[in-house]
Amino acid sequence: MIGTVCHSIEIENFRNIPSASVTFTEGVNLLHGDNAQGKTNLLEAVYFTALGKSFRPVKEAELIRFGEESARVVNRFSDSVRQQSLSFRLFAGRGHRIVEQNGLKIGRMSEMVGAFRVVLFCPEHLSLIQGGPELRRSYLNVALSQLRPLYLQSLQRYSKLLKERTALLKRAPEDMATFKATEPMWSAQLAHEAAIITIHRARYVSQVNDHVRACFSDMMTKYEGGDELPELTYQPTMGSEWLESHRDDPDLFTDQHRLEERYLELLTTRHDREIGAGATLWGIHKDDVKITLNGRPARLYASQGQQRSLALAMKLAEGWVSAYESAGDMPVFLFDDVLSELDAHRRDYLVQEMKGRQVIMTACDPAAADFGGAVNLIHVDGGRYTQKEV
Repeated sequence: MIGTVCHSIEIENFRNIPSASVTFTEGVNLLHGDNAQGKTNLLEAVYFTALGKSFRPVKEAELIRFGEESARVVNRFSDSVRQQSLSFRLFAGRGHRIVEQNGLKIGRMSEMVGAFRVVLFCPEHLSLIQGGPELRRSYLNVALSQLRPLYLQSLQRYSKLLKERTALLKRAPEDMATFKATEPMWSAQLAHEAAIITIHRARYVSQVNDHVRACFSDMMTKYEGGDELPELTYQPTMGSEWLESHRDDPDLFTDQHRLEERYLELLTTRHDREIGAGATLWGIHKDDVKITLNGRPARLYASQGQQRSLALAMKLAEGWVSAYESAGDMPVFLFDDVLSELDAHRRDYLVQEMKGRQVIMTACDPAAADFGGAVNLIHVDGGRYTQKEV
């Protein structure tokens, strides 16, 4: 079941890559070579065309090859409907970019995100269970931004509003008059966007949960035995007592008006705590996804193997939900040196699940791409790419 397919990527002065044009097959594509040669950089370029940002914590200027004035990345791809292209040009020191979709300039990223969809799986994602809430929020944001433009727009507005309101809180001790005059406006807007984001996140976690359960059960049955039942539950920051009092309300996370009222109540009645902390203490930037195994916190009671199975199940579920929301078109799967982090059983399971999907992956050893079929081998050496299909 091939869905979205990246046919080629053209690069100029992106990271350590002076110039490259790489074509991909519909199946498995392996970028192999020694460390620090440009494998992950090429994968990063593909990812960048999907979301307009890197999956690594860098400033955009750092993506431009040292000493150059600009960088360019062009992705030519297709879905079940048509051939498309996305082009990015980044400029050093200017703080702006030029983005084109099918030759037409794009003014806002929310207009193009989702045209080319990816699921990234890298070693950091193996910490989805054990790591902090920010990892699971990122998981939600990346997936939802590619599926629902309104979510991305709300998330962008929320981030800007949060920055302004937090700056206001930090200035409040010296300028209480300005705080009292303007805080209601910032809080009302923040509560509005938070309610929209909460509805999207709650629905998505419910969708993912069904797939994670099925995938995890399948892995355990095939390779390890056991009857553990995972559960993913959305945990918004709205007050534990308030949430408990609404625990049996099936419409809670679909009622935008009620959610907005609750966020506004939290943001307007606890100013002393927030001013003392110099931060906004309530809102979707504090959310989490609770992950349990047979009702117990997976981060505390699941074995390392079970945690890795859960993380793998979450990434596969991300792909399934993406396809469901996109008329059956599977996204492109990007694996950054992740197979070396999995044991033989989980590696075999992943290989089976990737049949009929486009995969672009990195590894030092070309033998890592044992997917039981033709593989497009791309040797990477100092930002140069040599292709050979085997």
